[in-house]
Amino acid sequence: MSEQDATGQITGAQSLVKSLEAAGVEDIFGIPGGAILPAYDPLFDSRIRHILVRHEQAGGHAAQGYAAASGKVGVCMATSGPGATNLVTPLADAHMDSVPMVAVTGQVGASLIGTDAFQEADIRGITMPITKHNFLVTNPADIPRTIAEAFHIASTGRPGPVLVDVAKSALEARTDFVWPTELVLPGYRPVTRPHSKQIREAAKLILESRKPVLYVGGGVIRARAAKELRALAEFTGMPVVTTLMARGAFPDSHVQHMGMPGMHGTVSAVAALQKSDLVISLGARFDDRVTGRLDSFAPGAKVIHADIDPAEIGKNRHADVPIVGDCKEVLIDLLASLQGEEAAGNTGDFEAWVEFLSGVKKKYPLGYETPAEGLAPQYVLERLSSIAGPEAIYSSGVGQHQMWAAQFIGYENPNTWLNSGGLGTMGYSVPAAMGAKVAMPDSTVWAVDGDGCFQMTNQELATCAINDIPIKVAVINNESLGMVRQWQTLFYNQRYSNTDLHSKRIPDFVKLAEAYGCVGLSCDSPAEVDDMIKRAMEIDDQPVVIDFRVHRDAMVWPMVAAGTSNDDIKYARDLAPDFDDVEL
Repeated sequence: MSEQDATGQITGAQSLVKSLEAAGVEDIFGIPGGAILPAYDPLFDSRIRHILVRHEQAGGHAAQGYAAASGKVGVCMATSGPGATNLVTPLADAHMDSVPMVAVTGQVGASLIGTDAFQEADIRGITMPITKHNFLVTNPADIPRTIAEAFHIASTGRPGPVLVDVAKSALEARTDFVWPTELVLPGYRPVTRPHSKQIREAAKLILESRKPVLYVGGGVIRARAAKELRALAEFTGMPVVTTLMARGAFPDSHVQHMGMPGMHGTVSAVAALQKSDLVISLGARFDDRVTGRLDSFAPGAKVIHADIDPAEIGKNRHADVPIVGDCKEVLIDLLASLQGEEAAGNTGDFEAWVEFLSGVKKKYPLGYETPAEGLAPQYVLERLSSIAGPEAIYSSGVGQHQMWAAQFIGYENPNTWLNSGGLGTMGYSVPAAMGAKVAMPDSTVWAVDGDGCFQMTNQELATCAINDIPIKVAVINNESLGMVRQWQTLFYNQRYSNTDLHSKRIPDFVKLAEAYGCVGLSCDSPAEVDDMIKRAMEIDDQPVVIDFRVHRDAMVWPMVAAGTSNDDIKYARDLAPDFDDVEL
């Protein structure tokens, strides 16, 4: 198809593809359909790689994984109506976890909007609460500017998803292509540099404290500030805890790292927060899964809260020193301020505090019971961590296997742990791993999935096999919706209502994998675990699925029951840690 007509104009569809190219897009995950179909014709000739997924939700999660692994904006595309509504879950997921993503959807023709036309849905209205911003484009001349704005909004400030809904009539109409040289977005001016007065106040609080803790959230990952975090932590000697979304922001092997806090966090991380006199929150939002019962969280602590999103500061916990700014900039300025204080003879002394927490960490390490028969899921993930190593990228679904993957895989590097933290979306793992592998083709990418999650999006194995995306999948198969079953064990008198998936019989995951063009392996013995993982690591030309048939009664410990205080943490059933007798 010739791009320009006699007047030098092109179609809105051609303008859309040229705009995506101008925005630097290299890969798109999508499915064509009636309203978006005009865009697929020029896409056929584009340098952009389009990956045809099997479900729009998976396309959205793939865009998330692409973005989370690479730091670039992930892109997905769908048609109107059900195509667009299938993106609602990944958009909500990306919104909760601050993932930079642009979703392009087709819409019915402008004259049909509001008439309940075939495959019409008000996707802009539907997604308004779960996107950072969204657009409806009915004028083809607006396409380049809108795409440019969408990518800018998605990737700046607090990252997030942006939806661009384009009417079919705008895609079919003729227009001039003019890529904007500047963006005018009144009211959108995210603050990145922190206020110097607030930095000085924060430094003062740190030097006055005796039991500070760096409470590190996903904002440090999104800001690509792991190097700056380590510099500050090592300069001050303060202990560090990394939330589920921040795993890898600070090396697990580091002596100052106390682990992951929260509902299934380490005893040492929970103790670090509960016993602290100063919480320095960096890109974290005091989520209920971290705080437990909010009024009992870190009761003796003052709070320094740094976040690029001013709406997060003070939302759940009062901040004694609020700092609005990008985490990287905050860390750089805070370190400089503390270095200046040291030059003036003012230093903090946190040695006894770190020694205390190191003692807690040593006394209450992460552990698990080895079943008399069968395979412990935690052992599988320990061995996967050891064999695949910290350079691999790991994505997970949601549930017990997610917590075990967060606990028993060692994370040394940022952007190597991808999961659905805020929304808790089952089915995230396989498509996110697919997106990560597309973004980082030279990295080994493992999807750690449960048998429940795996059955929600495993159709994308076909996408991976056909498009030469050789991810590796470890299915932690306990025949159950495991986390729900754990709650039924603990709180519902072992009444296992509708949590038995029969996954060791139906389906046969090995045959399923083979049917999708992948290598399928099965493992139910500890003696076979290493060999199976090594076999998977040696296969680089097609996806691999290992069905780890694990003991079904394994549970995730430590645990803080929902709605209770972090002081009530149990590191095994009916066993609570005792660190109240230590005075500092």
